[in-house]
Amino acid sequence: MSLLPESTTQIGLIIIGDEILSGKRADKHLPKVIELLAARGLQLSHADYVGDDPQRITEALARAFDSGQVVFSCGGIGATPDDHTRQCAARALGVELALHPEAAELIRQRMQDVAREQGIPYEPDRADNIHRLNMGVFPLGAQIIPNPYNKIAGFTCQAPRPGNGSGGGTVHFVPGFPVMAWPMIEWVLDNCYRHLFRRGAWMEKSVIVYGAIEASLTPLMIEIEREHPAVKVFSLPSVDHPEHGKHIELGIKGDPSQVAPAYPALLTGLQKLGCRLGPELVR
Repeated sequence: MSLLPESTTQIGLIIIGDEILSGKRADKHLPKVIELLAARGLQLSHADYVGDDPQRITEALARAFDSGQVVFSCGGIGATPDDHTRQCAARALGVELALHPEAAELIRQRMQDVAREQGIPYEPDRADNIHRLNMGVFPLGAQIIPNPYNKIAGFTCQAPRPGNGSGGGTVHFVPGFPVMAWPMIEWVLDNCYRHLFRRGAWMEKSVIVYGAIEASLTPLMIEIEREHPAVKVFSLPSVDHPEHGKHIELGIKGDPSQVAPAYPALLTGLQKLGCRLGPELVR
């Protein structure tokens, strides 16, 4: 499977389905993908929610393919009338759809398994079984993602990178069902992006600041990032925290070796401002 260069670490997520936007189902993919990435020292850079609208799905996928990033797409790869993702992926890439031989064989194996479980003969030419093969119709050039739950594969597509350097994005398509999607995403991460893993190479250190407003802390935040350009300073205000009440969590995040000198500088700056400090947090 083609991979993006090691220097490319931005990872995105697209979640597709009217049921999410209407509130019929609560999205569980975003927090789980964040968890799966964090366990490997990676971070999610952006996420998009898209309803079952072919034009919007195509536009979202076209952006992903043009981004040069790694993107996971959850949902819409079935074979019912409201599943548009496979077709939209082909449209975004400008290629045709075709039955993937390996995906088709896995679908046939699944149909045989179901027939055996039900104690009925397997009839490959039955209309509903023929229709099920549509779940293996992918954009030309796609590679499959194994599905340990029921063998119905997902797929990966990578856009070509033309001479101007744009494109080259890789999108991994998995079902919307968490029980299938999450192990498939883990498989992709562990088999395709292990070289990007940075376990132990990310740290957040922060402190609870009482009685301050963000505007008064902004010059210090700017100064820290100017003096320590390899880290990011973050500010998380809270007005009704059950333990700390109204406060600001102010901190540094980045490589531990870069956080180490930047965080004491942040504390010194807060002390000079006369801020009342609470507990310190390390993640």
